[in-house]
Amino acid sequence: MYRVIQWGTGNVGREALRAILDDPALELAGIRVYGEDKDGQDAGVLVGRAPVGVRATRDVEEILATEADCVCYMPRNVDLDDVCRVLASGKNLVATPFLFYAQALADEDRARVEQACREGRSSVCGMGIHPGLVGMVLPLTLSGAIRRLERLTIQERANWDFYDSPRITFENMRFGRPPQEATLEANPFARFNSDLFQQQIHLLGAGLDANLDEVSAEQTLVTAPADIEVAAGRIAAGTVCGQRYRWRGQAAGRTRIEIEALWTLGPDYPEAWPRPRDGWTITLEGDPSLRTHLITLASFERRDATIEEHVHSADVVTAMQAVHAIPSLCAAPAGLRSPLDLEAPRSAQGFGASRVTPNV
Repeated sequence: MYRVIQWGTGNVGREALRAILDDPALELAGIRVYGEDKDGQDAGVLVGRAPVGVRATRDVEEILATEADCVCYMPRNVDLDDVCRVLASGKNLVATPFLFYAQALADEDRARVEQACREGRSSVCGMGIHPGLVGMVLPLTLSGAIRRLERLTIQERANWDFYDSPRITFENMRFGRPPQEATLEANPFARFNSDLFQQQIHLLGAGLDANLDEVSAEQTLVTAPADIEVAAGRIAAGTVCGQRYRWRGQAAGRTRIEIEALWTLGPDYPEAWPRPRDGWTITLEGDPSLRTHLITLASFERRDATIEEHVHSADVVTAMQAVHAIPSLCAAPAGLRSPLDLEAPRSAQGFGASRVTPNV
């Protein structure tokens, strides 16, 4: 059994906490929270269940002193200092906000993480939905059906109308801002986010022997022709309502790997943009060629599922990828790890053989 600390209890963190409590191979050792209202709360209460005897704390020193095998790291804002302290304390760490391919970090940051892993004899990896499942696990798995690859393309098309997070929509992504405020040059979060997708390019290049010599990022912004009302608030006419990103990995001047994001708000879709299906489309052109499409929903059968539940299903997938990676990460040699080193995550509960703690 692995002892696990849950770090962060937002939308994704709460789902991870539920999964840890439900998995008979995991034992909850502690919870790191940020809000005063959560400090001292029992883990079960935080997820709408009966108390389980583990209380949350905002005290990082208490968390670092807690004996545990792994930290499930899911804060709103990442802190590399905290990550390195966790690793140096001897705890493995799986993260959903970053570190998807730490080998591609800036030299100084990579050296710090590697040193922390050596000190603590610990390992670290990033897992999630995208980056994560869509941009790493699935393409690597699908490549096993192909003799030779010519080009790998991953497209994400998402309409943000029902995503009820003003902070992410307006502050982080800068939808609803003048275009000059939402560029990669002007927006630190956009640069941070872009780097995560470029990490996936580097990982796929390393795992699929692409011998990449360049990884690039390109951004296109479009503005709203009229005011738009969405779940997060109002998009004023003339402000950003669409963002397109293209991350490319090239070898000898030829694009081998491309990840494209097509993110919009409102009913109008840019005429010049490609039109893949909503969700994620993965295309492997080669011998033979494969294409698969993925969407997440609360249920394909349950008619009473709400739009909020459907939107939240992506948070559940993000959390499950991380939690289900814990046993493989803990068993791995110390150092920087990724889906190139770890077993593909699979459901611990499956069809129900594991215990389930009922809601109260």
